[in-house]
Amino acid sequence: MDISPQCWRNFAETVSPHLDERRRRIVFAAQARMIGRGGVTAIAKAAGISRPTIYAGMAELSAKPNPPGGTRIRRQGGGRKLSAVTDATMKNDLEKLVEPVTRGDPESSLRWTCKSLRNLSCELATLGHRASPSLVMRLLHDLGYSLQANRKTHEGGTHADRNLQFELINSLADGFMACGQPVVSIDAKKKELVGEFKNPGCEYRPKGHPENVSVYDFVTAQGRATPFGVLDWARNEGWVSVGTDHDTAEFAANTVLAWWNQMGQGVYPKAKRLFITADGGGSNGSRVRLWKAGLQRIANQTGLEIWMSHFPPGTSKWNKIEHRMFSYISKNWRGRPLVSHEVIVNLIAATTTKKGLKIKCAIDLNKYATKQKVDDAEMASLNIIRFDFHGEWNYMVAPQNV
Repeated sequence: MDISPQCWRNFAETVSPHLDERRRRIVFAAQARMIGRGGVTAIAKAAGISRPTIYAGMAELSAKPNPPGGTRIRRQGGGRKLSAVTDATMKNDLEKLVEPVTRGDPESSLRWTCKSLRNLSCELATLGHRASPSLVMRLLHDLGYSLQANRKTHEGGTHADRNLQFELINSLADGFMACGQPVVSIDAKKKELVGEFKNPGCEYRPKGHPENVSVYDFVTAQGRATPFGVLDWARNEGWVSVGTDHDTAEFAANTVLAWWNQMGQGVYPKAKRLFITADGGGSNGSRVRLWKAGLQRIANQTGLEIWMSHFPPGTSKWNKIEHRMFSYISKNWRGRPLVSHEVIVNLIAATTTKKGLKIKCAIDLNKYATKQKVDDAEMASLNIIRFDFHGEWNYMVAPQNV
């Protein structure tokens, strides 16, 4: 029957006060039968009675009716009382186990232990209480507790000019897009092991036939893959270079150049400036000299003025590429072993969204040396103009051959 749970709940509240114990079992068992599959659970929740009680009522419905007076009816309020009712200190002791410091019991034996229902039940037993795991669950619910996962809210240090930097980035981006100039967000995605390794998530396969992968996640001869992406804000299009070597500033600069040559130049033929937003750290960090040298190379080869803005410390998750491109790539390849670089490229390139995200992807087989230095003389030769407002975050690199 297609009746809402609230209707069954109203029915139970209306009828229950007028029924004795046996009639209550039979009435609600009959209602559960009328519902069909899932009826026992639905009625148990609506009426506030246990599933075994409803099953007992169903058994009585199937049996021959008893003659009048043949079944003993327990008086109202009869039966064994719950331990929580007879044990006045149980709830208080349970709260001390769940929240030992805030409830005044810092020496609780469960302070550093998983607070599962079974562990809580056992600890209550050592304190002289009788409480099954199911009773512990009901008591916790009555006390306002529920299962809670960790929530990411602490971003670390907060800069005083954080909001002003956000406003500057948004105003620059709006101005560039209004003039038809490209605005891109860049970042490196998490490095991935290449091979038959477990990838988080699930994918539909024939029942009982999961994809078999290696037990241990050790780096193989295929190494790791480093996806570095560029997202065009206005067009919702992206480019990803899948690196096979180190994630360096040179690799990041080459990825931006690859985006311009493969995608950007064709859709922005009259562009004179390029606005890039990025995190404050990593291979494209605000303090990385090699990254600034890479921007100079981009400016010289493209003839564009490169306007650069870094997000303040502790705000990398605000970078648009994180939640507008990388998150969808992770969803698209969930549950699939990344067995080769070619598979990674195909999975990234096949990523789309309802809002029209399109991604092009290619392997970058170049080798990138680490620990490269940019000396003071080379740094001084770069054509960099820093903004008055946080010049370490906001600057423009102009072509040297103009």
